[in-house]
Amino acid sequence: MSAPIAPGDPSRNLLAGPPPTLLPDEPAPRSALERGEDPAAVAAGFPASSLPWAALADRAFAAGRVIESYAYARVGYHRGLDALRRNGWKGHGPVPWVHEPNRGFLRCLHALGRAAAAIGERDEAERCATFLRDSDPAVLTELG
Repeated sequence: MSAPIAPGDPSRNLLAGPPPTLLPDEPAPRSALERGEDPAAVAAGFPASSLPWAALADRAFAAGRVIESYAYARVGYHRGLDALRRNGWKGHGPVPWVHEPNRGFLRCLHALGRAAAAIGERDEAERCATFLRDSDPAVLTELG
């Protein structure tokens, strides 16, 4: 018999929908960013990882370079979709924020919506917000 699933556990599935998608850990790009390495160098070294693309998108947005932010976020978003699909995601279902390896993708999705809103691309911004809510409503609380 398996152990009960605790509230807040990313594998908890009360609605019998698809199980949460939990991306594998990527310690190398995460460690490089934590050491303060330039996100552009990290993205060049680990282009399939969404995390450095999210860092680039955030940095560009903070500097007022909205189009660059949009482009970086778009790349990281698509890299994240590829990773989600490789890990069993079928186009819907939870992608929990509490699972740290999911955060690069979720940050890119948030950054894409933020940049889309900044350039007046309302439909894209709304799609991103809906996707974030459907993935994990906690993302909106965490990222604002």
